[in-house]
Amino acid sequence: MSEDCVFCRIVKGELPSETVYEDDDVLAFRDINPQAPVHVLIIPKRHIPSLADVGPDDTELLGRMLQVAKTLAEKLDIAASGYRVVVNCGRDGGQVVFHLHVHLLGGQLLGRLA
Repeated sequence: MSEDCVFCRIVKGELPSETVYEDDDVLAFRDINPQAPVHVLIIPKRHIPSLADVGPDDTELLGRMLQVAKTLAEKLDIAASGYRVVVNCGRDGGQVVFHLHVHLLGGQLLGRLA
């Protein structure tokens, strides 16, 4: 855990969140600044700063995070209409919080990406 990481503080229960899923390794909660009707962040409970920092030992964890995204899309009724899964990496990639996280977005027609 990182003492100054907002997501680590959420994992530790020091900051509130609207949790939608939790297991031993992963936590998912609603984004406080949603960009779509459904906007959930899926994070590892262990602090990993970004996708650039994952190693071969993290393969199972990354797969687990994507499986959680699929499961939540079904639970939140966006699976049939479609959804987007996004990982921003680094400042130029749009990452704001430096704790690896996956955005699950849906509930409306999302604009096309380049």
